[in-house]
Amino acid sequence: MEVLSRLRRRTGSLSMRNRLLLGILLPVGLLVVINANRLYHDALGAIDTAYDRTLLASAKAIGELLEVSAASGTPRLQATVPYSALEAFEADNRSRMFYKVTGFQGELVSGFDDLPAWKGELPDRGPYAALVDFYDDHYQGEPVRIAVLLQPVSDEAGMGLATIQVAETLELRRTLARQVLIATLWRQAALLAVIAAVVWLVVQRATRPVRELSRAITAREGDDLRPIHAPQTPVELMPLIAAINEAWDRQASLLSHQKRFVRDASHQLRTPLAVLKVQVQSAQRGDLPLAQALDEIGLTIDGATQLANQMLALAKVEQLRQQGDPPALDLALTVREVALDLAPLIAEAGLDFELDTQPCTVLGHAWALRELVRNLLHNALKHSPKQGRLSVRLRPLDGMAQLAIADSGGGIPASLRPRLMQPFASGGNAGGTDGAGLGLAICREIVQSMGGSISLENRLAKSANGAKHPAAARVLGLDAVVRLPLADNLAP
Repeated sequence: MEVLSRLRRRTGSLSMRNRLLLGILLPVGLLVVINANRLYHDALGAIDTAYDRTLLASAKAIGELLEVSAASGTPRLQATVPYSALEAFEADNRSRMFYKVTGFQGELVSGFDDLPAWKGELPDRGPYAALVDFYDDHYQGEPVRIAVLLQPVSDEAGMGLATIQVAETLELRRTLARQVLIATLWRQAALLAVIAAVVWLVVQRATRPVRELSRAITAREGDDLRPIHAPQTPVELMPLIAAINEAWDRQASLLSHQKRFVRDASHQLRTPLAVLKVQVQSAQRGDLPLAQALDEIGLTIDGATQLANQMLALAKVEQLRQQGDPPALDLALTVREVALDLAPLIAEAGLDFELDTQPCTVLGHAWALRELVRNLLHNALKHSPKQGRLSVRLRPLDGMAQLAIADSGGGIPASLRPRLMQPFASGGNAGGTDGAGLGLAICREIVQSMGGSISLENRLAKSANGAKHPAAARVLGLDAVVRLPLADNLAP
């Protein structure tokens, strides 16, 4: 395992070209080695088959020189085989031949006495029409190939079965097999070189678009996040380019949001800080009583703190938008928790409060849902008159979770409607947009990030016949309606 992990670490830093070369040449080289080993043994087998005929011919030539003698009354085998009789069968001076003739009773008749005796068996179906067996052995410290021929010998003096062994050293056979192997390896090496050259050229050409793309990206400015247009790029690289363009689009959106945040923060915080500086200088000069000066400073600090918190909340909404898939949460639970947090304010205002929620599971971050409900409910509380009416209803409707918050305030003036949910829009006491002017903008960003919609509409009194007349009807309050997709409808 350690060797494999080390090999993975080393190959992990290789270029695409080197990986392809290694991935192709390594298995091909392994096949060449296996094929060369198999070829060497096949060549040895073929050479053995050819030269075994020479051993059999040598044994038969010796068998023709055998005679039977009955001088002592018992038939005995006699042989006069000069070593020169084997010279005709020796291929060259790189191989030597030895022989041994054993008589009817296993006695040595002629040849080399120390040649190992045959202890095998005749094959059931031999390749030759003779009682012959071939095997490998060692003689005088060298490997030899031995042919054993059981030769029937008959004469007037008697008959019997002689055992003739002829051995040959393997120098010539192995030399021929090595020559075949070397010639094959040269051809295989040339084939590997051709494959390596072709792979290198093909990879070099195939990876040219990657290098061109790399140079194009490197040559860009640091803030250049325009999409990459490469119509000539191979199909295999299109997913990579699409992923890069998507990442750059997210980066451009985030960068634009950050620039807008810095611009708005510098613009909006400058005014309260300037006011705070004037108030401090006025208190130092004693223009106002100390208690009144501190109260005014406290109000300015509270406003600046609220502005900073809302700006940070708006920035966090964009940060959550860039994150992965949000979890599934029950919006009804969030609505009840926020309503419980604001219960002291509701009781203090003496409002006729109604809370009606049904389970609605949506995909969203807990902080975003709480911020959405808190902003809408807090605005409704702020602009509902004392002893007024405030209702919160949540129910699933047409595949959406519909949250409706109805207050009894003065509604939204027509002059504010075009810039209703723009950041820092201020409309006095109407519609909950006084103060920093970021509450509704935060709600809009949260709802849009979740794929929903938000609307704020004045609730008008009906005429006697049931019709509404927006131009002259009395405003009974403001309806804030949020529609968010249910999690079940977003499941794949």
